[in-house]
Amino acid sequence: MVITPKNIIAIQIRLNKNMVLQYDYPLKSHNTFHFDVYAEYFSAPRNVQEITEVLTAPILKNKSCFVLGGGSNVLFQSNFKGLILKPDIQSIQVIHQTAQSVWVEVGAGVDWDSFVEWSVSKGHYGIENLSLIPGNVGASPVQNIGAYGTEIMDVITQVNGIFLDSLETFSFKNSQCEFSYRNSIFKNSLKGKTIITSVEFVLGKRGNIKTSYGGVAQEVERLGGYSLKNTRQAIINIREAKLPDPAVIGNVGSFFKNPIVENTVMNKIIQEFPDAPIYKLDEGYSKIPAGWMIEQCGWKGKTLGNAAVHKNQALVLINKTGLANGQDILALAHEIEKSVKLKFGIEISKEVNVVS
Repeated sequence: MVITPKNIIAIQIRLNKNMVLQYDYPLKSHNTFHFDVYAEYFSAPRNVQEITEVLTAPILKNKSCFVLGGGSNVLFQSNFKGLILKPDIQSIQVIHQTAQSVWVEVGAGVDWDSFVEWSVSKGHYGIENLSLIPGNVGASPVQNIGAYGTEIMDVITQVNGIFLDSLETFSFKNSQCEFSYRNSIFKNSLKGKTIITSVEFVLGKRGNIKTSYGGVAQEVERLGGYSLKNTRQAIINIREAKLPDPAVIGNVGSFFKNPIVENTVMNKIIQEFPDAPIYKLDEGYSKIPAGWMIEQCGWKGKTLGNAAVHKNQALVLINKTGLANGQDILALAHEIEKSVKLKFGIEISKEVNVVS
C-alpha cells in the first residue's frame, strides 16, 4: 500500500461494493478544536449491517477502535492509530404515541440540535432547553448532556447499540444506563466497549417550560412570552452570546464539569464569597459553577501559548491561534485545575473526552 502525503486526499479501501474505508484520514473537520490530526483508518457506516461489516474487515483485525460522534466533546492528543468509526445513521421515527406523549427513536448520526429543532416544530416538550448543544444524538446519553435545568436522562427511555468485541446488539433501558451528572455507564464500565446506534426518547405533547436558569425567563419574555419556540430561541440567543462558535474558534464548549460538593464545603465558600452562584441540590450537596471559580482565579480571557480561556465564558478553552494541539489545551487545563484547587480546595474534572 502506498502512503499518501498529508496534503493529498486519504486513500480509499473498498471493503465491498457499498462500503469504503478511508486510510490516513484527516480529522480536522471532525473535531471542533480543529486539531490537525489523522486517523489511520476511518469509516462512517450508515446502518447496523455496515457497522458489522467494518468491524469484521480483515484489514482491521487487532486494531483499536474509537467511536466518534460530532467531535464536539473530544480532545485528540495526537494522530489516532487504529479505526475511527463515525456512525452516520440518519433517522427520526415516531414509534408510539398517546394523547399525552410521543416516543421517538433517533439514529446516532443525527445532529443533536436538528433533533431539538424537529421536536419543537412538532410541538413536543422535553428537550427545548438543550438547544444548540453541539454533537450527535448517539453521544447524548454517553455524556448525559444537560443545560438550563434539563438533563437528557430525563427523557431517554432506551439506548440501542452494539458491543464492539462480540458484535452482539444491546438495548438498555434508562435504569440500566447508570445516569448521573454528566455521566453514564458508557463513560465508566462500558467506556470504549460499545457503539450506540440509536436512542429512544419520550417527549410530551404538553409540558412545563423550565425558565428559572441563567436569564432564560427574561429572554423568553423579551421574545414575546412563554412558548416552545420562544424558549428554544431564548436558549440559542443566550448560548450564542456567551459561547464562541466552534466553526469560527476551535472549542468543545464547557471543558470542565461543575463540581458537586458537600454543603459543609459550600458554607465555607459562601463565608468568603457571599455572592457565589451556588445551586443547592439537597440537604447534603450543592453544585458550584466551575466557570465562576476559574474566573475568580483570574483565568478569564487569559492566554497560554496557542491556547486560551474564552473572554466571555471562563468554562470554555479555545484554540486561539488555530495552531494549538491537544498538549497545548491540556497544559492550560492543568494550570487552571491547580489554581482552583489552591484557591478553593476543590478539584475540578474535565468534561471533554481525551483521546490518546
